[in-house]
Amino acid sequence: MEYHNPVLLKESVDGLDIKPDGIYVDVTFGGGGHSREILSRLGENGKLYAFDQDEDAQRNVIEDERFTLIPQNFRFISRFLRFYGVQKVDGILGDLGVSSHQFDAAERGFSTRFDGELDMRMNQSDGLSAYEIVNNYEEEEIANILFQYGELRNSRAIAKKIVEVREESPIKTSFQLKEALKQFLPEAKAHKILAQIYQAIRIEVNQELEVLKEFLLQTTDLLEKNGRLSIISYHSLEDRLVKRFIRNGMFEGEPEKDFYGNISVPFKKVGKMIVPANEEIKLNNRARSAKLRIAKRM
Repeated sequence: MEYHNPVLLKESVDGLDIKPDGIYVDVTFGGGGHSREILSRLGENGKLYAFDQDEDAQRNVIEDERFTLIPQNFRFISRFLRFYGVQKVDGILGDLGVSSHQFDAAERGFSTRFDGELDMRMNQSDGLSAYEIVNNYEEEEIANILFQYGELRNSRAIAKKIVEVREESPIKTSFQLKEALKQFLPEAKAHKILAQIYQAIRIEVNQELEVLKEFLLQTTDLLEKNGRLSIISYHSLEDRLVKRFIRNGMFEGEPEKDFYGNISVPFKKVGKMIVPANEEIKLNNRARSAKLRIAKRM
């Protein structure tokens, strides 16, 4: 079974406008699909660094002297590139979210389809797991997570039910969580609502939005002039952050104007947002929610 089917492969790598002797970074290595495509376009003096905190992904390392895999969270991109003597790069690619492998490995607890322990950690040595959130967070904390990260309007009622059930006995597995919340899962919408609940818990476990913000802010200094940023996101919370950052160089508010009313922002968007073609979605259903945004460092 393929580890991960890379989404928008050609489009996202095209977006980097690769120079054969350039330095590039793939911050979400996974199965190495995007990295292999980047390497195929680099000359012998080109260089590719990749990040992945997941031990399973680290087993997919590519044997190529132009390639270096850094087994870390990409929130530390600047620090670890400096460790390798890299101050500036020509392009950065990110394919956010959960890999096919993480969804398909039942024991990782990412999928609503399998029964597995409530885990959801992308880095399996991290302390905080889905089990801790479901069984130890205060009711209000759970409600806030479900509302902010899952965009669930009845977050308070769901949180109340989780607390009621766990007082009888800990909620240890995916199916136990599903059973506990069955009153909120009408048949027609069960999969969608459960996916929102899982997304919310997963984002909290892995601090995904904080990580994304920290990473994007570092790209301003890392990228050479005319260097490219190519980012694929899968839900509106991520996409909103990427879109605002490319437009304003910040996540909230508007950039300051000078005396003449001009604004100075670090990036300029390249083309329009790209979504997968119907043919790709037919071959890989997980591509259906993908959005690709490309920007150039000014």
